[in-house]
Amino acid sequence: MSNLEENIFNIAFLAAPFHCYEKKNQTFYIFASSKIITNKKSKRKEEEDIQIIIQHWLRTLNIKLGWIHDFNKLVVNYVMFFLSICFIQMTTNIFNSLFIAAVPMLDTFRSFSKLTTTLNGHTSGLYSIDYSTFDDNQLICSASADNTVRVWDIETNEQIRSFNGHSKWVFCVKFSQYHYHNNNQNVVCSSSDDKTIRFWDIKENSQLQIFNGTYGVCGIEFSPFNGGRYLCSGSRDSSICLWDVETSKSLHVFNGHTSSVWCIDISSLQSNNSNESNNVGVIGGNGYTICSGSFDNTIRIWDIETTKSLIVFEGHEHFLKSIKYGSNELGTNGGANTILSGSNDKSVRLWDIRSGRQIQMFKKHKNTVYAVEYSPFISKNIEVGDSSNVICSGSSDNTIRFWDIRSNKNELYLIDGGKNEENGIRCFKFLKLKDSKKSNNNRSCGISLCYGSNSQICIWR
Repeated sequence: MSNLEENIFNIAFLAAPFHCYEKKNQTFYIFASSKIITNKKSKRKEEEDIQIIIQHWLRTLNIKLGWIHDFNKLVVNYVMFFLSICFIQMTTNIFNSLFIAAVPMLDTFRSFSKLTTTLNGHTSGLYSIDYSTFDDNQLICSASADNTVRVWDIETNEQIRSFNGHSKWVFCVKFSQYHYHNNNQNVVCSSSDDKTIRFWDIKENSQLQIFNGTYGVCGIEFSPFNGGRYLCSGSRDSSICLWDVETSKSLHVFNGHTSSVWCIDISSLQSNNSNESNNVGVIGGNGYTICSGSFDNTIRIWDIETTKSLIVFEGHEHFLKSIKYGSNELGTNGGANTILSGSNDKSVRLWDIRSGRQIQMFKKHKNTVYAVEYSPFISKNIEVGDSSNVICSGSSDNTIRFWDIRSNKNELYLIDGGKNEENGIRCFKFLKLKDSKKSNNNRSCGISLCYGSNSQICIWR
């Protein structure tokens, strides 16, 4: 008798009244149907009787071989599902452990970093700084109220260029990846209250391009798609303009704010209605959005290709001075699908893009918050029992404060720029410098912080 037949026989035996007894050389099988089978103990006869018993119970209980097969499949599938869940959980835990190990902890930076370098040259307050590694050189560019754009070599701590073409305050500077990757040119882009956006060739020490506006130009940002070919700018006339760097032409003007647009950022969202009409043209920005902060106290999100306003965030009580998109690269530690903002109302706020609501407010600064960033650090959060992203804010109160993104109770760390500075800290940037420029302490996390304090550029390593 096969194993399957034996299993079926056992099921049948347990499922209904059955009795067997032996008398002399015979075995009597009594079924629920009152049918009695007698059997002399010969091997062949026993096998035949067993077959009769099995067939009888199959008919009586309606048990089919297919049912047993399906049942076995269900059991196997359930076990495989259970094992797969266990495997996924195990690999997730391993990945999270590796991620946490790879991301610098704030405690390391706080314990072993200090002010090591100051770059002097500007004669008035700094509004903006940016960082790049053109031709493997580590460079910083800076914009100031002294109307100049300056470029610095971090390895030598020397100023290598000063561009003096603007006639009014320079509000923002960005390195152009588009010029570098397409034309092998090291170029800095700057926006000014003189109504212009200018491009400067670092190697040639000359102005390369100029975009003319009708009002002062505040924040600028290059597109993260198409190699940075497109530039977005915010203006004092309450508009946002999208430029084609290749052709120097304006592609579209976004209107909706009722006062100056001071700060701009561009990022990609998870969802986008691809059925909407395209009013700009196929520029490769499908799914990308512009985020703008205005002196009308609001933050707006715009779809680049449909040119429509998607979300309006309201809550700040005064001018917006800084905004920053959270990246999905931040993972599940609190930073994905969020926007960070700073304002003249002295607050730092965190917004959920999906719900369109404010989810956190951080209030410790004593003056305007000019700069906000998602830091490269994480911190252990006792409240949630997990690690959290760390956000940072720079203010006219001359401090940089570090916050746990999931808790607004206290700042995690504070860098004090001193009490004698007039303009405070209006810009900062995290840098990952080469090994030769890291702290001499072996326990250094390898991350440096560069910020503008009054007319100086300060670097913590």
